[in-house]
Amino acid sequence: MSETLTIDTPDGAFSAYVARPSAEPAPAPAPAPAIVVIQEIFGVNKVMRDVCDNLAAQGFMAICPDLFWRIEPGIDITDQSEAEWKRAFELYNAFDVEAGVSDIAATIAAARALPAVNGKVGALGYCLGGLLAFLTAARTDSDVTVAYYGVGIEKHVGEADKLARPLLMHIAEEDQFVPKEAQKVILGALKDHLQIEVQTYPGCDHAFARVGGEHYDASAAGRANARTLSFFKSKLG
Repeated sequence: MSETLTIDTPDGAFSAYVARPSAEPAPAPAPAPAIVVIQEIFGVNKVMRDVCDNLAAQGFMAICPDLFWRIEPGIDITDQSEAEWKRAFELYNAFDVEAGVSDIAATIAAARALPAVNGKVGALGYCLGGLLAFLTAARTDSDVTVAYYGVGIEKHVGEADKLARPLLMHIAEEDQFVPKEAQKVILGALKDHLQIEVQTYPGCDHAFARVGGEHYDASAAGRANARTLSFFKSKLG
């Protein structure tokens, strides 16, 4: 069951895609934990909606906010054409990371206030959203966070000092957007942090878990997604 949620901030309002756990076979489901799904550079597209729907099928309320709303609301593009990639990088370059984290914090607060949510809220991000997930773990009250192949985390590793709740990170060892030197910085700074679990994926390139993407790796994606689901269930259950 999907719907749209409007989230108000001092800067204006933006929308979020919401997938609710099915009410079947019970008349109404008990309050569930929520997961804020943080988009890639393609907006709230089918890939992100499918992530939400899959989480809802596992019993979570999944909410994917439109973080590009300050640039252009309603971005919904794919990774299947050169023109769309060009537009995606234009959006990426215009994106305000600080405002994005603020919008995620507002989404977490809105999620906690929903009657169908039991008060526990996690976050899950991919690509640009992977960086935002790391910053969400450090700067917000997300109960548990997962970051897939976050780009630019090496520039923010010092923020891990503020991180007080569990974070799972998935790193592609052959990530073209997170080179070996950046991975070395990330692993060196974070591998011994008590709240951080890091999983690396040999032979995998960026976005190995994006279904339909050029570098999709079904085996690695399956392992990463199973670890993610187990992580959320253990921390939010």
